[in-house]
Amino acid sequence: MLKMKPNCEHCDLDLPNDSSDAMICSYECTFCADCVSDVLENVCPNCGGGFKKRPTRPTKEWRDGVSASHQPPSDERFLKPVDLEAHLKFASKIKNISPRNR
Repeated sequence: MLKMKPNCEHCDLDLPNDSSDAMICSYECTFCADCVSDVLENVCPNCGGGFKKRPTRPTKEWRDGVSASHQPPSDERFLKPVDLEAHLKFASKIKNISPRNR
């Protein structure tokens, strides 16, 4: 089950459960859409993978015991601003490779 982190790890923008701006990599590193496109160039600074829109956890209990009220998104904020100079060097080597082929 996804942790559903509540903020962008770079700029600390709030990314609540229903945010359409939340992006994650396969390791659940969480960034806002603006940071993914404008800062990270769709390269995760931690693993080198690409990003996809984070799904939204259902707020309505469609199945017994399964909803945001039963498995709430995390409220633990994680902030680790990206070293932009280091990331640009890192991303320049792989940003033109499709995330599926990295």
